[in-house]
Amino acid sequence: MGKTILILGGGVGGLIAANELRRRLPAEHRIVLVEKKPQHAFAPSFLWLMTGDRRIEQIACDIHQLVRPGVEIILAEAQAIDTANRRVETSAQSTGRSETYPYDYLIIALGAELAPEAIPGLAEGAHTFFTLDGAEKLRDALRDFRGGRVAVVVSALPYKCPGAPHEGAMLIADFFRRRGLRDKVDVHLFTPEPQPMPVAGPVLGEAVKQMLTQKGVAFHPMRKLAAVNVAARDLTFEGQEAPFKYDLLVAIPPHRGPRVAREAGLTNDAGWIPVERATLRTKHENLYALGDVTAIPIPGRWKPDVPLMLPKAGVFAHAQAEVVAQRLVAEIGGASAQGEFPGVGYCMLEAGESLAGFAFGNFFAEPSPKIAVRQMGRTWHLGKVLFEKWWLAPYGPKREALRLALRLGGRGLGIPIIV
Repeated sequence: MGKTILILGGGVGGLIAANELRRRLPAEHRIVLVEKKPQHAFAPSFLWLMTGDRRIEQIACDIHQLVRPGVEIILAEAQAIDTANRRVETSAQSTGRSETYPYDYLIIALGAELAPEAIPGLAEGAHTFFTLDGAEKLRDALRDFRGGRVAVVVSALPYKCPGAPHEGAMLIADFFRRRGLRDKVDVHLFTPEPQPMPVAGPVLGEAVKQMLTQKGVAFHPMRKLAAVNVAARDLTFEGQEAPFKYDLLVAIPPHRGPRVAREAGLTNDAGWIPVERATLRTKHENLYALGDVTAIPIPGRWKPDVPLMLPKAGVFAHAQAEVVAQRLVAEIGGASAQGEFPGVGYCMLEAGESLAGFAFGNFFAEPSPKIAVRQMGRTWHLGKVLFEKWWLAPYGPKREALRLALRLGGRGLGIPIIV
């Protein structure tokens, strides 16, 4: 008898899980993907939209073209999860009509919600490149900007894509350099962290600081944003007496776990879903979670009383989705599940001028994550461009050719590219 696997969320993790399951399972099993947005946007390219190097139509497409034939797409938003009766209630975006979908297995890949309203004045006073619409509006604001202080602010922890704030600051600085305004614009990056991407260790942190310095970005660690005074254009940071005056504010808003997961009692006190780090299982039978919605502790501590957590990044969601798919296929087929998530990932950091840095490593290594850093160069930028083209390509020969090129290129450079 066929099983129904319900997947909530059509981001990186949800799409990979759906496609891997459809590829591996016989047609008698239903793969149902619930996603509220009909258009999928490639989030890593929001930074290029911000700088005018991409248009929306180049980085977004109909979600239907990104799934294999046989994956059912429900354009709706999950409203309630009933784990006892194994069903999910949804509401269609177009009609608002409620529907209930039963499942045999549930995969939650809903990502993180943005909550700019959590900090006074932030929603009213800040631009952001963390959404498609926000990146487009920021592009126009950058074009109109003639000089002054640009503040790029990580407003709270945790946040997805740990390299994005640093990339954003460097690309903004490069944008004004290209326009001949380098001497008229000061770019400042603020974060509550002690260094760039502290979870990856001091070597990577120092490398990113050097990249920021080379691009003329002033780095301000240990700055926790308390409030934004929109009228005065002031930023207030905890423990800092004098506010920081800005002319243009670009923020990474606070993140939170999705409401539907919190209300279903699936989350911890911080609002994220705890899972077994190797299998992505939750405490509920036949229920998995993956990607940004999860909370996965890793070796080491950020502070004496604060354990390190696996960063929220698409590369991890991708790998986790493949593991979940492998395990479900084995379980449905009556075989022993072997796949485990190894905690391996990588990050390409755009710096402008068609240059990028690269870091990769094992985040489950003991006694702390083991990360390797490669020198900044054009190779990594070209790799990111190729990855973008692969991700947005419809299923067919072109997509498979791009996948092969990425894998062979990574192998030649001695790095495991996950595609």
